[in-house]
Amino acid sequence: MVGILATMIKHGHILDLPILRRKPEGLVLGNEEEQVTIPLLEARHGDVGDRRIRVYVERGANDGWTATTRLPKVAVGRFARLRVLDFDGSDALVDHGVEPLLRIPEAEQHAPLERGRWYTITVAADRRTGALVGTSRVEEHLDNRVLRVEEGDKVDLLVFARSPLGLSVIVNDRHQGLVHASDVFRPVDVGDRVEGWVRRIRPDNKLDIVLQPIGYRSAVVDHSGRLEERLRRNGSIPFSDRSAPEDILDAFGMSKKAFKQAIGNLYKQRLVRIEDDRVVWIGPRR
Repeated sequence: MVGILATMIKHGHILDLPILRRKPEGLVLGNEEEQVTIPLLEARHGDVGDRRIRVYVERGANDGWTATTRLPKVAVGRFARLRVLDFDGSDALVDHGVEPLLRIPEAEQHAPLERGRWYTITVAADRRTGALVGTSRVEEHLDNRVLRVEEGDKVDLLVFARSPLGLSVIVNDRHQGLVHASDVFRPVDVGDRVEGWVRRIRPDNKLDIVLQPIGYRSAVVDHSGRLEERLRRNGSIPFSDRSAPEDILDAFGMSKKAFKQAIGNLYKQRLVRIEDDRVVWIGPRR
């Protein structure tokens, strides 16, 4: 147990650290082997209800630790979409929410970055100095060798690239996955954070991700619920079997097949009347 606790404080990480004790200069966090103190004034920005507080930790002078409850937008093991503000020589500078600006050395740029444009960034130790720097080489910091997800799991996604195959996504800030183009039924842009589900784990540990619940039953229930809300609110929707698939996709973020299944589910419950050019809500109003 001691060995596990000793690694609790990590350079450049956002961590939920236990509160060990209070002293005049602040709260002492960490474990009996490694500790960091934050001022009491800063502690007010954190959640101490469960005797833990979320802080951003860096290694300070003399191999000690510094911590703050003013959290950056990105850290080691975290990813974010950030805009390049300026350059210092060949180093790109981005605003990651805390001072100073985060540097992205030329060697850490997947391709030359441009001022004013947005990129998916994470934080890593500089290969020469060990200092914390930004990097747009995000795929090098994703690991699918040991997966912490299973088929059917609901996951958090950050879309970081688009290709003819579909959307490349960061899964739970840890793994890389792909949403195939044929499974994208609603507008999603690079930089969006969305929910997803693990549809398949391939033999090489590649992850196939979908943006809707897996299985006919869960998908139909989800789509039916979304259409029900719209119908309750508006009384009817000007869509039917004759509507173009692209119009349905734009309006509801689902395929025409999913739309028909969802409307069929509502019809079986006697909640809607299906007309030639529209679907009318006949169920109870809120």
